[in-house]
Amino acid sequence: MNRKQNISTAFPFESNYQEVLESQIHYVDEGDKNSEHTFLLLHGNPTSSYLWRNIIPHLSALGRVVAPDLIGMGKSGKPDIDYTFTDHIQYMDEFIKTLQLKNIIPVIQDWGSGIGFHYSYRFQENVCGIVFFEAITRPIDWKDANLIERFIFKRFRHPIKGYKMIVRNNFFVNRFLPMMTGRKLSREEMRHYREPYLEEAHRKPLFVWPSQISISGVPKTSTDIIRAYSDYLPDSDIPKLMFHVKPGMIIKPKEAEQIKTSWKNLTAIDLGKGKHYIQETHPHQIGEGIVDWYIKTFQYSKS
Repeated sequence: MNRKQNISTAFPFESNYQEVLESQIHYVDEGDKNSEHTFLLLHGNPTSSYLWRNIIPHLSALGRVVAPDLIGMGKSGKPDIDYTFTDHIQYMDEFIKTLQLKNIIPVIQDWGSGIGFHYSYRFQENVCGIVFFEAITRPIDWKDANLIERFIFKRFRHPIKGYKMIVRNNFFVNRFLPMMTGRKLSREEMRHYREPYLEEAHRKPLFVWPSQISISGVPKTSTDIIRAYSDYLPDSDIPKLMFHVKPGMIIKPKEAEQIKTSWKNLTAIDLGKGKHYIQETHPHQIGEGIVDWYIKTFQYSKS
C-alpha cells in the first residue's frame, strides 16, 4: 500500500475549549479519559492540532490523546501578549494543570518539542515517556546551519524584512510549510492551515517564533531553557522514542546518529526520506511506531 494515498484531509474530531489565563485553548480529546497514560501532542510553527489528524486514531486505542492548539494558533484564543517561548510555556503549563493531565507521554515536534522537553524536565514525576522528531534537542550556533539556512533565518529574525515576509506575505503558511512537508499539500489541507491566519493581526505568533530560536546564545532565555533540558535528557532513564528522516531540517542524519549513541533508554526509527513536517508524510508509520514502542515499553514490561 502506498501510504501517501491514504493520508486523510479530514479532521473528524470534536472541538473542546478550556479557559486558560483569561483566554482559551482549543484542543482535541480522544480515547479513554480513564486510561493509565495521556498522549499530549504538541505542534509547532505555523501548524495546529490539524497536523496530528492521521496519528490520533492510532494512539486513541492505547489511551487518552490530547492535542491542543498553542495559544494564538489554530482555533485557540488570540490574546494581546508577546507570544514568546515563555508565554507559550506558561499557557501550556496552565492547560495541563487545569485539565489535570496525568502520566503524560509528550509527542512533540518543532516548537512543541521545546515546550514538551521543558515540561518533562521540570515535572519528571508526571512524564512517563517522550516521543520526538524534528525536535529542538539543544542550543545551536550559526555555524551549525548551512548558507541557505543562515540566510533564511537571519531574514526571519529581521524586524522589518522578517515582518514583511511572515506577517504581510504569510510566508510560513504559504511557502515554508509546503516547502518543508515533503509532499504536495492539497487545497483542502492548505485551507485548514491558512484559516487561523487569514488576518495579518493573527500572524504575530508566527513572526515571534523565529526570534525565540536559541542561536549562538541569543535569546538568553530560550538558551537557558533549552540548555537545561538538553543536559537532562541524554542521561535520563525515561523511555524515549525518536523518529528521524533524511535530510530532515532540525534533526539531520548526523544529529540523529549522535542522539542514538549518547541518549539512554532510546528507541530510534528511521522513516527514510523526509523534511520537517513529517506528520504529513509519514503519519501512519509514526502512529504504528508509537503503538509498537508503547506496547513493548509499557505493556510487555508488566507481563
